Amino acid sequence: MTHSASLRQPGDGPLDAHRTRDLGIATLLGLLLLASMGLSLGLGSFPTSFGEVGQALATPEDSDIAFIVWELRLPRIVLAVLVGAALAMAGAILQGIVRNPLASPDVIGITSGAALAAVAFLALFGTGLSIHWLPASALLGALLAAMLVFLLAWKRGISPSRMVLVGIGLSAAMGAMTTLLIVISDDAAAMVAYVWLTGSLYAAQWQDVLGLLPWLLVAVPLCLTQARHMDAMALGDQVAQGLGVNVLRSRLLLMACSVALAGAAVAFAGGLSFVGLIAPHIAARLVGRGFARLVPAAALVGALIVLYADLLGRVAFLPKDLPAGIFVSGVGAPFFVYLLHRTRYQNH
Repeated sequence: MTHSASLRQPGDGPLDAHRTRDLGIATLLGLLLLASMGLSLGLGSFPTSFGEVGQALATPEDSDIAFIVWELRLPRIVLAVLVGAALAMAGAILQGIVRNPLASPDVIGITSGAALAAVAFLALFGTGLSIHWLPASALLGALLAAMLVFLLAWKRGISPSRMVLVGIGLSAAMGAMTTLLIVISDDAAAMVAYVWLTGSLYAAQWQDVLGLLPWLLVAVPLCLTQARHMDAMALGDQVAQGLGVNVLRSRLLLMACSVALAGAAVAFAGGLSFVGLIAPHIAARLVGRGFARLVPAAALVGALIVLYADLLGRVAFLPKDLPAGIFVSGVGAPFFVYLLHRTRYQNH
């Protein structure tokens, strides 16, 4: 039996048929995403027709709403797509590394580390230092939290189950510290912190898009180079080592990609929970568990989730603009309970 054959998932049909089906699903998701972005461009507090939006995109110099489309709506929409894709891919990587369907950046402690650093920045500096340093602070917190998880979970190597347990404990501790900082902060800093923790794309700018995009351009190709290794590790570490995979190196590299994706997304959009948990499961239902096809599908699903959550926040309760994280959590929390129930049922 060849290695490629041994890594195929149970129930897979002919390879060409699966590739064609996966390509068709990815194409449909991509078209749905483009249509959703167009829909989102035409909706908002200021009424605009889709003809006006098209004119603003094609010839902004001749449009009265060019500023609304290009500077207010489009960067927010693009950032929502990038954030959703990054969180979804980070969740797919983590679930593959630890072989646990409940794993996500929230569970490992990445989100909590970013939140603690961001709130500490607001509590210590408030408006005394430029708010543009907030994403950098959150990203640094995510990276430090991941390093701490590694150090505490290391015992002659990284055990997936030990990493999850350490991550849960650190998340709880950092969550308590975050709450304490909010309580002792002044009212202005506390309000900003609450909105950030909920997850909001309000007032997104092109500089946010340009700040997040390089992380995806580096991390995504890097993690896809490990697709065959991830499929091998899904069969167990011993099987993967027998197939010639350096398990520790691959796991560390994939974990670094996951931390970079999740940390950067949280840094620019706040504490959006559950995207990294939901999107990989939906994608797996569509294209299966093969890592090379799961990651792009999860990215498209995650982008759609955050895009529609932000769209609801913008238009459902006008004139108020609600954080997208409220709507993601409204779907994610019941989905998490469902996964817990299903996992418990399967274990028995």
